[in-house]
Amino acid sequence: MKALVFKIFGGPEVLEYCEIPDPIIGPNEILVRMKAIGLNFADIYRRKGNYHLEGMPPYILGYEGAGIVEKIGANVQGISIGDRIAFADVPYANAELVAVPLEKAIPLPENISFADAASVMLQGLTAHYLTRDSYQVKKDDVVLVHAAAGGVGQLLVQIVKLHEGKVIGLTSAIEKAAAAKRAGADKVFLYKDDWKSEVLEETNGRGVDVVYDSVGSTLLDSFEATRIGGTAVFYGMAGGDPALIDPRMLMDTSKTLTGGDLWNVLTSRDERVTRSNELFRWMADGKVTVSEPKTFKLSEGQEAHRYLESRKSTGKILLIP
Repeated sequence: MKALVFKIFGGPEVLEYCEIPDPIIGPNEILVRMKAIGLNFADIYRRKGNYHLEGMPPYILGYEGAGIVEKIGANVQGISIGDRIAFADVPYANAELVAVPLEKAIPLPENISFADAASVMLQGLTAHYLTRDSYQVKKDDVVLVHAAAGGVGQLLVQIVKLHEGKVIGLTSAIEKAAAAKRAGADKVFLYKDDWKSEVLEETNGRGVDVVYDSVGSTLLDSFEATRIGGTAVFYGMAGGDPALIDPRMLMDTSKTLTGGDLWNVLTSRDERVTRSNELFRWMADGKVTVSEPKTFKLSEGQEAHRYLESRKSTGKILLIP
């Protein structure tokens, strides 16, 4: 099979598109011929050597995608050859064929395209647990969403609106603000402006009920824009590590700080399938829409990585075998 691999850590130029042996599946695995593969910043970090990688080179990136079952292991039941499958957390996805453990195989309905599935598995399930588990969004909640034009950001905006909340988005540019508004944000402010004051003015000095912070370095500012008794959900560090939080501030303001990580939620196949099915229903009903992804051939992996690192994208980037 063909795969996108790298043997040393570095820039996009270390990626090679080459022929490697097909994966050999175990009794509890299925072999999936990939139709669409999601590209994420985690792939960038792994390519650079910022994240630990197991095994020896050549390494294969990718954890998210969708495709068609080509072979099933001896112990696999409930899945047949030809079935449509998606997954959110299976390694070595940057290849034509991927060995997927049965536990992580998510049946894909016919009314959800491979591209849409590969666009929402990681980001959509992240937005799902953030609004269900980290903080349960309710009607009339005022919600501040950092990086509102990003993949998770746009989905967060839509899910908050689905639950009848009000969304204030934050973006780095006017063009990205337009994308956040198209997703449904009621108001969008820019990081370069005095966004804390603008958020407080928009909420009549009260502050928001909850802020979803994926930037990290903005966490203290997020607390300042949160009401007394409000919640800050910290789930990413795209802008750098957050400052240390003084527990006395939390006590004095009755505010809550909570963290979020998808892998603490996707703990079983039932969790994966149940959460994915709700996300797929929202998509089928038009309540959650996926912006048109930017696609590259798998063989154009270097170009795709450069584009993601440029931060010009406002939606998902997909690799197509």
